[in-house]
Amino acid sequence: MRSPDEILHDFAELIRQEAILPRSEWADGPLKVGVDLGTANIVLSVVDAQNRPVTGATHRSTVVRDGIVVDYVGAVQAVRSLKAELEERLGQSLLCAATAIPPGIHPGNAKAIGNVVEAADMELVEIVDEPTAASRVLMVSDGAVVDVGGGTTGISILKNGKVLGSFDEATGGTHMTLVLAGAYGMSFEAAEEHKLNIANERDVFPVVRPVVEKMASIVTKFLNGSDVEDIYVVGGACTFSGFEKAFEKQTGRRVIKPAEPLLVTPLGIAMYDQRALNGARRGGAK
Repeated sequence: MRSPDEILHDFAELIRQEAILPRSEWADGPLKVGVDLGTANIVLSVVDAQNRPVTGATHRSTVVRDGIVVDYVGAVQAVRSLKAELEERLGQSLLCAATAIPPGIHPGNAKAIGNVVEAADMELVEIVDEPTAASRVLMVSDGAVVDVGGGTTGISILKNGKVLGSFDEATGGTHMTLVLAGAYGMSFEAAEEHKLNIANERDVFPVVRPVVEKMASIVTKFLNGSDVEDIYVVGGACTFSGFEKAFEKQTGRRVIKPAEPLLVTPLGIAMYDQRALNGARRGGAK
């Protein structure tokens, strides 16, 4: 069995090379799609019936903020464009998709995110919370999964494969960018580009570290009283090499960051149980 890091590496390479898994390696059955409407990126993931990555695509976007669709038309257009790109690459239509939301989001906002998928001409199969989606890729049955996105930090505690509790806090990569913009006197856009340039990490991380420590304190508070030993961090905002050490110091727990942390949740969204599709067709996606 391939490790989560190996699977994520394969998926990242498919995206970077705008390639597909050779058809001879596809498992029998329909392809499954995950639509991740993030604060900073929209990611479409495609897996086969055995959850092997087949292809994917990303698009920088600001159509969603803290789990709320702020530009519905722009979101639909972006998802339609990515879908068309992948369909051309695959040579077939993509018919069904799942999507995800931060834990604790208002039902009305969750419905709006689901509507984007349907407006992009795909049958909505499932709406899952982001940390739970990430746990599918990481094969985590016990521990805490922390999804540090652009606008929010989502936390889920898992025990024996079941989610015991979830929480979401409006602190994420956007807050890092705001701190950086203030420290350097940059515009938000310039600070975001500066943050994303890996060559600047040595100078950037000490500036944004207080935001990371705040995220860790939020997680610590949520985990108080639990027997969680391991914290799995995913999401684009945790890519700094010093992130795990800062989190470990604050939480007092072991922190594990997988390869390609930005792609964990998008890939996990597509790994829905095929039975969810059958349920959606019988009674409508929830």
